[in-house]
Amino acid sequence: MSQYETSNRTPLTAKQSASVYRVLQSRAAMGQKALSFELFPPREGAEDQLWSTFQALLDAKADFISVTYGAGGSNQEKSFEVLERMAPEILTIGHLTCIGASRQSTHDTIKRFEQAGVRAVLALRGDAPKDRPNALADGELKTALELVELVREETSLEVGVAAFPEGHIESPSLAHDARVLQMKQAAGAAFAVTQLFFGVGFYTDMLAQADKVGATLPIVPGLMPVSNAKQLLRMADMSGAAVPTELAHQLETADEVTARRIGMDYTIALGKQLLEAGAPGLHIFTLNRSEAALELAAGVGLL
Repeated sequence: MSQYETSNRTPLTAKQSASVYRVLQSRAAMGQKALSFELFPPREGAEDQLWSTFQALLDAKADFISVTYGAGGSNQEKSFEVLERMAPEILTIGHLTCIGASRQSTHDTIKRFEQAGVRAVLALRGDAPKDRPNALADGELKTALELVELVREETSLEVGVAAFPEGHIESPSLAHDARVLQMKQAAGAAFAVTQLFFGVGFYTDMLAQADKVGATLPIVPGLMPVSNAKQLLRMADMSGAAVPTELAHQLETADEVTARRIGMDYTIALGKQLLEAGAPGLHIFTLNRSEAALELAAGVGLL
């Protein structure tokens, strides 16, 4: 039994939980923040860990969850199996990428989401798998914006998109990112979730740029609990996020127990700063483990 089964957030009605946007609006109206989590399809033999984590998140009264899949949809079938089991239990977002995808294959994926009871998708361009470096060029869909347009044309599913506090790796500027975000909103995106980042200033600067161009959709920070230093540094490298030099040094030179404490203290402080800066909630990247994720949620006051 989890120590985090009691939430200080008011339970939402079915109507308030009908979509991510409604969750965020309902929490704001109550003077509260939303709490959500990201999971991914388990490797062979790691299924029990996933379902134990999922139950702990349900016990903690998560507002919604998202489920990823690998580069190029490499484990999409496993993702569908997970979604089919989770969606009846909680508001669930399915990740949808366009890397190497045709319009027909995307249409088929959307239909499977609907059949599973998924109520929202996170429309992402995605990353090419290592064994298919030209996957983007080979596919019919090239951008997340095209994906947003396709989903809104063919379905009533809610659509979320990614936001990039440190700037998209291929973008010339934050101003350009803001204009793209506004275009996604105009095409039907209802909310955004950020990539991994490590400073509240990145978030507030991104919000300021978005405000200038009329991108008003709620942007939920994505935050990963720093419970494993090596894992964090690897994830940051993969996403292009800049780990503060002093934090990286402390994590690399400390023993495992000390590194965990340093990392969790830093992440909890960042989460508090983000909520104080106006973030509508936090979307916590669990890596399919509940202990650190719920410790982070409790540390920032969401449990």
